[in-house]
Amino acid sequence: MSDRRVARRRFLKMIPAAALAAPALAQQPGAPEPPAKIDKTALDVAEKVFGVDFTEAEEEMALRGANRNLASYEELRKLDIPLDTEPAVVFHACPPGKRPKPGATPGAPLKLAPAPLPSFGSIEDLAFMPATTIGALIQARKITSTDVTKMYLDRLRRHGDTLICVVTLTEELALQQAAEADREIKAGKIRGPLHGVPWGAKDLFATKGIPTTWGAEPYISQVFDYDATIVERLRNAGAVLAAKLSMGALAQGGVWFKGSTKNPWNLERSSSGSSAGPSAATAAGLVGFAIGTETRGSIISPASTCGVVGLRPTYGRVSRFGGMALSWTMDKVGPMCRSVEDCAAVFNAIYGPDGRDETVVDAPFAWNPDVPLASIRIGYVKSEFETVPPNLSDEQKKQREARNKVLTDALDALRAAGAKLDPMDLPDFPANAIGFILSAEAAAAFDDLTRSKGINQLKSQGPGDWPNTFRTSRFIPAVEYIRAQRARTLLMRKWDELMSRYDVIVSPTQSGSLGATNLTGHPGAGDEGGIPGQDAGRPDVHRPVVGRSHAAARRARLSARDEVAHDESGDLEATGWRVTGYGLIARAFGRTTNLQPATCNL
Repeated sequence: MSDRRVARRRFLKMIPAAALAAPALAQQPGAPEPPAKIDKTALDVAEKVFGVDFTEAEEEMALRGANRNLASYEELRKLDIPLDTEPAVVFHACPPGKRPKPGATPGAPLKLAPAPLPSFGSIEDLAFMPATTIGALIQARKITSTDVTKMYLDRLRRHGDTLICVVTLTEELALQQAAEADREIKAGKIRGPLHGVPWGAKDLFATKGIPTTWGAEPYISQVFDYDATIVERLRNAGAVLAAKLSMGALAQGGVWFKGSTKNPWNLERSSSGSSAGPSAATAAGLVGFAIGTETRGSIISPASTCGVVGLRPTYGRVSRFGGMALSWTMDKVGPMCRSVEDCAAVFNAIYGPDGRDETVVDAPFAWNPDVPLASIRIGYVKSEFETVPPNLSDEQKKQREARNKVLTDALDALRAAGAKLDPMDLPDFPANAIGFILSAEAAAAFDDLTRSKGINQLKSQGPGDWPNTFRTSRFIPAVEYIRAQRARTLLMRKWDELMSRYDVIVSPTQSGSLGATNLTGHPGAGDEGGIPGQDAGRPDVHRPVVGRSHAAARRARLSARDEVAHDESGDLEATGWRVTGYGLIARAFGRTTNLQPATCNL
């Protein structure tokens, strides 16, 4: 008798008889079945959602499996799955075979455009200056970080309630970090261009011992015992955390549990969102810079609305660790600043792998503000700059024509600066048809909150708000979600082919590129086309820029000069777009000089 047979006999003797009998009993025709919760009528209704039509015989055959699966779902729902648990799948924005070469060096020295240190009277004159200018003044010991921090804390207290943009003032921590920055700078230890500069965090990032509310009533008392990666990295860069800033509840819009965050240029209007507080506070000179997030427009839209520079990096460039998850395959973290180089400096501090977020790629970031504009391949979506849709009223037609005039003026400014613009069309693909990927993932992220009815505590309860979206998304079949992800691969291929011909493309905010590029993971940036809400007779127009994912830096930089003459009361200097490939940075008419509080309606 072989050793294998002896081993098998010993094994069988060790197994309890009941265990061996179980499969046989389960298969016996007369075995009792648990009561069925799903019948053929329920399957008929579900088939209408799924877009299939099974025969009665097929439904009869499927019933047992459908009820068995339901039992599994019910068991799974009893399992405690922490909110910060990632799915066992990883999305990458780079197509197969095009993964960038490694070389990330977050916090490495960065080449910034040389500029003389500005003179100033009172310390509040610094409020609207770029963060890199403030940092240079602190590091040259023309002013202390402590004094700048106290100035911003005072402005946050004075104007935060007006704008409804401050969730938590981190005063004690800020003064400690500022004092430490002053000691290090006095000792000759300079951590980089952000050393000593106060900043604000969108209130979805974990901050150890400080409330992180996600803008939502169910999480008002939530406190983490660790810091998000971006909080750690900015601390290592010497930046000073001054405040946790508002966000639309669970990262939608500008409405949170204290109200709707306002646009500092027009207090009758929303800041947009969901990075509401970071955009409003940066525009109003309440912080040196801020960090926001985007899943589908949450950096680009409020940056454009409030007139700051918003950078949405390529998906997987900045760690999401410690941030609230809305859509695991679409969430992106980026800076919101008052100048392009501020975005470069902040991005340089926060990008790169951290060993905690598996989606983050190891790739270098090279910033050079001196690349000639003529060497950049720029496309613009011609139809979105020129078309006036039919069937508009006379007033709507007039508004559209005025909007198009502002947009074409921007293109002319780029041409005047030496840019060569190529009219182009977006890929022909139904990107909006797979947009439910976001809502499916968001509904999954907050499924426990929906089931517990905690979602009903949110202030906004309309048809387009998260509570209804999460409930509605319960009817998205898993098969359709997977199919949409496969279609997403096709969309990524189309956009990869398009961007092989261009370094950047320029389009209006309401472009069809917004949804598509958030799905593909391409970087983008945006700003305001005029003073938001202030230019009489001019529409508020936004001009985002989309850049190549994981492109060589020498090919994906855009530097355009578009000097705009304003009277001294306006104090507005505009310098067009700047883009850097794998971490596109743009400034579309970004403000680089003082925007006085009177102009901001504060």
